[in-house]
Amino acid sequence: MTTVAEAPPVIRNRRLSRPVAFAAIAAIFVTFTAASAAPSPLYVVYQHLWGFSATTLTVVFAVYVVGLIGSLLMLGALSDHVGRRPVLAAAIALEAASLVLFLTAGDVTVLLVARLLQGIATGAALTTLGAALVDLNPPHAPGRAGLINGIAPTAGLAVGALGCGALVQFAPEPTHLVWALLLAGMLLSGVVVARLPETSIRRPGAVASLSPRLGVPARLRGDLLALVPVIVASWAIGGLYLSLGPSVAAAELGLTNHLVGGLVVTLLCGTGAITSYAMRSVPTPRVLTLAAALLTAGSLISVAGVEWSNIAVAAIGTVISGIGFGASALASFGTLAVLAAPHERGELFAVALTIAYIAFSVPAVIAGFAATSVGLHRTTLVYGLVVAVLAAAALTAQRLRARIS
Repeated sequence: MTTVAEAPPVIRNRRLSRPVAFAAIAAIFVTFTAASAAPSPLYVVYQHLWGFSATTLTVVFAVYVVGLIGSLLMLGALSDHVGRRPVLAAAIALEAASLVLFLTAGDVTVLLVARLLQGIATGAALTTLGAALVDLNPPHAPGRAGLINGIAPTAGLAVGALGCGALVQFAPEPTHLVWALLLAGMLLSGVVVARLPETSIRRPGAVASLSPRLGVPARLRGDLLALVPVIVASWAIGGLYLSLGPSVAAAELGLTNHLVGGLVVTLLCGTGAITSYAMRSVPTPRVLTLAAALLTAGSLISVAGVEWSNIAVAAIGTVISGIGFGASALASFGTLAVLAAPHERGELFAVALTIAYIAFSVPAVIAGFAATSVGLHRTTLVYGLVVAVLAAAALTAQRLRARIS
């Protein structure tokens, strides 16, 4: 009697469930922002190895920002047309390429190319990830996507800076190990994206969407403009800490430990992430007012700590600023998450992130060049005072808006 061999089972590439996909997107978001913060504690190491100036360091920072903002302008709305998964897959591939360059870098030129590619990849990823979170938001928790969009950037920056600082201080091969670990994380992210469900319907106009532009539907412009002052103030102080924070800690406060250099960034961003979660149930107008007030106070206290070379005062100012940073991220991105229609999400998040990263980068780049000519101490003081003025303007704007409404 002959038997017929059974056909092998068909292996299907089943998509992740929506709750699992939501958690996966949040994890990828944190991975991208952690990778973007990783160079901060390493800048001092690269300077020592390759002997470049503070101006060159500023150029490395600026190149990343040019790539990121250019990506936001050109690619921010692309996922609204071709889908979230293709854009995420391309961003992950480009990020992986940049991490390979970081891993093998032997001079400033390779470092510049790696940072440029990383900026482009990060800009494409962040808008798409933010929109995908809103697409997958659980119906029983309507504010969860806005919460994660507020927490993920600050949490990622904190994890990246602290983790890299610890590896640089205690682990072997400080300029290689961190990039190898991040590369592994990015490859895993690519595997996850292959299993994600597509959440955006394909629409015509993909090529036209690549034209650099910042478009906001007329009905949303007033809400976005009301958020601009506090977004600018909070991300400007973030730029100071990520670009010059470790250098200020070493030169002005005598903290030369690389872990402490990363901790400076983590103290701001980690506090911000915790604050975003803790304030998730507080009414948005109140959160915005608190954010502006705390950013004002924190900036002034941090300036006083640097002026007096007092580590405790500077740390207190950083924590207060971090609370303001987190409150701002929660309220601003949470507001945008509930305002935008599905076909508007990618573009609206691109606009908001462009504003945030211009505020994050342009003052920091100016400060980097100023530090070379007038000194790090004076530059830090002026920068901190400018942020305090911006935050005070944001506080005034929130109070005026509250009276009008």
